[in-house]
Amino acid sequence: MSATYQDRAEAGAVLADRLASVDGDPDVVVLGLVRGGVPVAAAVAERLGAPLDVLVVRKLGLPEAPEVAFGAVGPGGLRVLNEEIADRLAPAEVDAVVRAEIAELERREGLYRQGRQPLRLDGRIAVIVDDGLATGATARAAVGVARQLGARRVLVAVPVGAPEAYAVLSRTADEVVCPERPADFGAVSRYYDDFHEVSDAEVVDALTGSR
Repeated sequence: MSATYQDRAEAGAVLADRLASVDGDPDVVVLGLVRGGVPVAAAVAERLGAPLDVLVVRKLGLPEAPEVAFGAVGPGGLRVLNEEIADRLAPAEVDAVVRAEIAELERREGLYRQGRQPLRLDGRIAVIVDDGLATGATARAAVGVARQLGARRVLVAVPVGAPEAYAVLSRTADEVVCPERPADFGAVSRYYDDFHEVSDAEVVDALTGSR
């Protein structure tokens, strides 16, 4: 099977062509999910002529099964909890996970923002961009965080995604743009020729170049 996209920049260019509904809207802000979503978001923002920022979201995973999220934390200490799952944990367990993830979130925020103003989305149209949608857990958390930050409309744009994740996310976001939804999804990396691990330096460079 040949890859769908050469790299994240090409994927972002394809996504931008699918975002005609917000092209030119002065309220749009493009938010890359750290880290892999940022190069995709940079290409989207450039094509749309919209500002680029990052949305740092950290999933809150169960202590015995970190891949199972009971919520997420976002900028400024915002929390989005799935009470049905979180209620299975003792308050001390929840607090321990939250403290650890907030510490990592603050580290990344400090590294990436470097003088940029805290993220504010009051009345904005937030276009959340990632490089793919596997389970959709991070994207769902990001939608919740964007709404808490005041976004009046939240779109999620991904180049490729699992049909099941797309369906679930479509019930959370105002709109989901996902050009490729193969039935035999597998992993996001299958759909890129170049799917290198994005470094902190690449994120900082993308944000600096967008100013």
